[in-house]
Amino acid sequence: MNQLAERLSRISEPQTIKMAKLGRELKAQGIDIVDLSIGEPDFNTPEHIREAAKKAIDEGFTHYTPVAGIAELRQAVIHKLKRDNGLDYTPEQIVVCTGAKQCLANAVLALVDPGDEVIIPTPYWVTYSEQVKLCQGEVVFVPCGIENNYKITPAQLEAAITPKTKLFMFSSPCNPTGSVYSREELAALAEVFEKHPQIYIISDEIYEYINYVGKHESIAQFGDLKNRTILINGLSKGFAMTGWRLGYLAAPLDIAKACDKIQSQFTSATCSITQRAAVTALTGDLSSATAMVEEFKKRRAYIHEALKAIPGLQVNDPEGAFYMFPNISAFFGKSFEGQTINNADDLCMYLLHRAHVSTVTGAAFEQPNCIRLSYATSMDKLQEGVKRMKEWLGKLS
Repeated sequence: MNQLAERLSRISEPQTIKMAKLGRELKAQGIDIVDLSIGEPDFNTPEHIREAAKKAIDEGFTHYTPVAGIAELRQAVIHKLKRDNGLDYTPEQIVVCTGAKQCLANAVLALVDPGDEVIIPTPYWVTYSEQVKLCQGEVVFVPCGIENNYKITPAQLEAAITPKTKLFMFSSPCNPTGSVYSREELAALAEVFEKHPQIYIISDEIYEYINYVGKHESIAQFGDLKNRTILINGLSKGFAMTGWRLGYLAAPLDIAKACDKIQSQFTSATCSITQRAAVTALTGDLSSATAMVEEFKKRRAYIHEALKAIPGLQVNDPEGAFYMFPNISAFFGKSFEGQTINNADDLCMYLLHRAHVSTVTGAAFEQPNCIRLSYATSMDKLQEGVKRMKEWLGKLS
């Protein structure tokens, strides 16, 4: 008899993790896999941040901390939000979590009741919808195509809103597309939200520093939207600190307190040593983060042109993050040696087992005509991966 809880049937394992797992299994068999599936910077954490962690250990800073984070770190987050985003918060409005994913979970758990509708423009990061489903909320997907650089329009947003709409979730820069919302685009969406004061907004800004078009813009800057926006950020992407597990949220006071309460029953505070390192990251020299972004910019320029040169791929020009999200529907119905490509899942498996290149199906992000490629890897691996892709896609007919 199956004794597992019914809620498990509502969610699935992220395709991003599944593809990384399959790639590791093939590598273990001695196969040379070029992994373009994982969204993790291939840089080491900057030295001054590592030194701050070592100092914390040497000073015995290894005990429990307040659930929402040490006061010094919450002040550092406030400093960062004012410096970079022009936004003012109090320490009580900041909650430090074990990664941005826990920030998202806290916020969704704090807001969504069974039957509440949550609007998510697609493509979107795979975890958003699964967290809503765990809360028995209703996900309302709004498809956003390559013709608008995968971004939702005010008209689409307005059309998706109903009396049951409780929450809107999105990211900028976006995972999986790399799309960045401009100030003008966010202002136009803000005008729609102003007409619907019952709707909260979760703005996932984890890729803030990986932006190739200038200053990052947050939707929290418009009108009174800050009073119903939960801003999500962290250190994983901009500071190459994926394994350190630290995210933070800034929210209206009642929501921040609710997130603190929820977190107190799940994990309590995140790692004390990571928190001390995070203070240095957020208040210190940003030149290492800037240098990393410059390297990503070179890789982006290369892979954008290289993918455009492959017949059958339709490619947008991403302005942030480190992903390409080409439309690959031109290959549907084609085959090689009896293997037919019916959808993006098939193409990903074909590339994995034939070209030995690991990618992620766009179906995971509610865009079944696309695949996601990460260029958070070395230029040599990118060049090899694209070479293999071109060769094996060329065999399909």
